[in-house]
Amino acid sequence: MINPTYAMHELLEAHEIAAFKTVCMTKSKTMQALVTDPELKLILQQDAAMSSDQLAELAAVLNKGKETLQ
Repeated sequence: MINPTYAMHELLEAHEIAAFKTVCMTKSKTMQALVTDPELKLILQQDAAMSSDQLAELAAVLNKGKETLQ
């Protein structure tokens, strides 16, 4: 298996994206409680689920990055 190494600027970019995705997921989850349209509620649920998956992927990248810095 290939063990990629990440430069510091790449890790900072991944961290910035993770912070943005966290805000997006929080907004989608919050808006679900306020929305009455079922189709829009479904879109928000899907967005929150997708954001959660993407955050898990970003966490894996950031964890690998920690290993390369040590």
